[in-house]
Formats: sequence, structure tokens, C-alpha cells
Amino acid sequence: MDMVFKALADDTRRRLLDLLRERNGRTLGELCAPIDMARQSVTQHLAVLEAANLVVTVRRGREKLHYLNPVPLHEIEERWIGRFERPRLRVLSDVKRRAEEAMTDKPTFVYVTYIASTPEKVWDALTDADLTAVYWGHSNVSDWRTGSRWEHVRIDGSGIADVVGTVVESERPTRLVTTWTEPENEGREDMYSRVTFDLRPHGDIVRLTVTHEDLRTERDVADVSLGWPAVLSNLKSLLETGRPLPQEPWSVPAE
Repeated sequence: MDMVFKALADDTRRRLLDLLRERNGRTLGELCAPIDMARQSVTQHLAVLEAANLVVTVRRGREKLHYLNPVPLHEIEERWIGRFERPRLRVLSDVKRRAEEAMTDKPTFVYVTYIASTPEKVWDALTDADLTAVYWGHSNVSDWRTGSRWEHVRIDGSGIADVVGTVVESERPTRLVTTWTEPENEGREDMYSRVTFDLRPHGDIVRLTVTHEDLRTERDVADVSLGWPAVLSNLKSLLETGRPLPQEPWSVPAE
């Protein structure tokens, strides 16, 4: 948390975050253009923001795109704001929605978390039907081969899938790409979104980046902005403690 406040204390770094809030997914050149500062200096400021986990980067071909990461802001909101003034994550949802309104073919939501585990265990937690049932409330069912169908199945015994899709890429334990849609829209390419899980060793822990793109409406963006932090917090708890969180993080506690 000290690194977050140090990063936020500088006016230039706050300006860079404002630029990403206005339009997420910018290149270094796009961030340098409105700032009267040498490219090397902007790069150094971005490095501080990345070290504080306030900015994350995603490679798209030869481009390196920068995204505002909600995780540290979520922690600040939860610790000092949410319990007193606002429902949990409402501020972050609004920030993400405004930042992503202008996005077109770029990822519409990027979330990064760090887990004290191995890439293999994180991969298995994302793809094992029994494990996903424990922390997600659904079972992810597939053979996870490229081109295979996958389903996000309720655990109430009904066998009903709320999400279906195709495995686009499957490289255990580093990368999994899937398409997502509701069952009634299966086969309609314009109704699919796309989720990429990138798993990278980070010292003795794992850096998990989730990129959810091709979301169609503002409501979809708001839903995933709340949903992914909840699901991944539960996943992190399960892998680090052996238990999911004591309360489903997507449920609303009684007043």
C-alpha cells in the first residue's frame, strides 16, 4: 500500500492515470503526447505506476498497451471508503465504465492479481470442474483442447449451463483463451465475448492477468467489473488458505 500512495503523490503520475481513465489501453506514444516531458521520463513514471500495480500492460502485436488496474484502488476503497459511504466496488465500476466507453477493438476489462501458488495449480483451479464449483459457484467443464466446447455449469444438479463457448488457445500452464456467450446465442459470432487468462511466474508467486474483451454493452462492462474481482478473490483465497472466502464475495451482505 505504501507504493500505491507514493505513486499517487506525484502530479505527473496522477495525470497518466487520468489519461487512462479517460481512455484505457493507450500506447507509450499516446501517453507522452499530452505531457510536456521527455519520453524516458514518462517511461520512468509508468514504471513506478506498474510497480505499484496501478497500471498493467498487455501486448498486442508490436504494441504495448497500458491499462488502469482497479486492484489497489479497490483495496483503498474497501479499507477507507466503502464501509462508510458506498456499496463495495461502486466507485471502481463507475471509473471503469467511463474509461472504457470509448474503447472499440481493444480489451474492455483487464484485471491482475498475484497468487501464492504455482502456474500449474492456478491453471487447474481455472479448469477443473470440482475446483471451480468450490470458489465460482459453477463448474467449468471441457477437455480444454484447442477447438473444444466448454460450459459454465450450475452446481445445483440441473446440468444447466449459464455460459458456453469455445477453447481458442490452450497452453498449460501459461495461457488459456476462451469465447463466452449465453447458450441461446450459441453460434452467433456477434454475441460472443473473449476471455484470456495469462499466467506468469513472478518470483515465488504467480501473476494472473484476466483480459475480457468484445463486451457489447455498458451493462456487460459493469457486470464483469464486479464479477471478476469477486471470483478471483475467492480463487486466491482457496489456493492460499485451502478455503474459499467465508462469504461469497458476489453476494450482498444484509444491512
